Amino acid sequence: MSPRRAEVRGASARLRLTLSYAGFLLVTGALLLAVVWAFLLRYVPPDAIWVDTQFFPGRDDLVRAFVPRALGALGALLLVGLVGGWILAGRMLAPLERMTKVTRQVSAGALGARIELAGPPDEFRELAEAFDTMLDRLEAHVAEQERFAANASHELRTPLAITQAMLDVARKEPPADSAPLVDRLWTVNARAIELTEALLLLGRSGRRGFAREAVDLSLLVEEAVETLLPRAESRGVTIEVAGDPVLAAGSSALLSQVASNLVLNAILHNLPAGGRSTITTWEAGGRALLSVENTGARLSEELVATLTEPFRRGSERTRADDSGVGLGLAIVQSIAQAHDGSLTLRPRPGGGMIAIVALPPATPPARRLRGEGHHGER
Repeated sequence: MSPRRAEVRGASARLRLTLSYAGFLLVTGALLLAVVWAFLLRYVPPDAIWVDTQFFPGRDDLVRAFVPRALGALGALLLVGLVGGWILAGRMLAPLERMTKVTRQVSAGALGARIELAGPPDEFRELAEAFDTMLDRLEAHVAEQERFAANASHELRTPLAITQAMLDVARKEPPADSAPLVDRLWTVNARAIELTEALLLLGRSGRRGFAREAVDLSLLVEEAVETLLPRAESRGVTIEVAGDPVLAAGSSALLSQVASNLVLNAILHNLPAGGRSTITTWEAGGRALLSVENTGARLSEELVATLTEPFRRGSERTRADDSGVGLGLAIVQSIAQAHDGSLTLRPRPGGGMIAIVALPPATPPARRLRGEGHHGER
């Protein structure tokens, strides 16, 4: 049990508010009596006066007659303050009681519970709506994590099952030449390692604990194209790089992964062979922009909208054609959001897809980075 839970519970908020209301009424009544004394009774002579046969009571007589009734009035004010304050405090704190009830339901696992507070648009309703919005996002995040865990388990199970099946066959019927078996096991193991590394990267990419610096997106694109050029040539994909130097604020390592994933995605899904990919960097609207456009099969807007989900691929054809592990665009989106940016996907009219990453720009003085490590035009 935590120290906070071990504390003895004090008076409730409703009781404290009730005592506050009652105390306020008592203080107000006492002030009124003080005003009566200060501005009325103090000017009355202390002794009674007889004028002919008419009696004029003195201050002492008035005090003896007034004090018991004043104390009775204060007692009545105290009773009204306690009863009325208890009722008013209950009405005021009713939204908090509902919030507490819903919070306990959510803590018990009922993520679908909502406050849905009715009434005037006051501070309590604003708090309840903000809490409901947070629960909506939490429920969606948990559902996404459950889907991700299920998909990750399925994707990791596949290479392990293939490896197990090949080893079972080899144990029953040892092959004369083990080289083909070793090659196949190496390929399956390499894919499992690639998937594991992608899962780890996706888990780290959403964190914001990285240092921000000025990063030239055009240099990252050139480095990614240079690294992946042999893969593009093997598939007959022509890559064109255009645009000006553009500085974005962020992590060089993470943004390099963005450029590599987008270029690799454009190569792998550029079917049939002999396609083209155009990569452009520019700055507009106060954002640093990176666009990757590739030819390929026609994609519907519904399908493109789901491509940022983990383990989603453009088509079954690319699934069987060395299409990666299905996490490239999910990683790009996660990194972009961690940089306060965005990833936009839309189908290309003639077939293929256009991916645009928008990032916060960096300050101009760091443009000298453009001259460092330049790899030339391609």
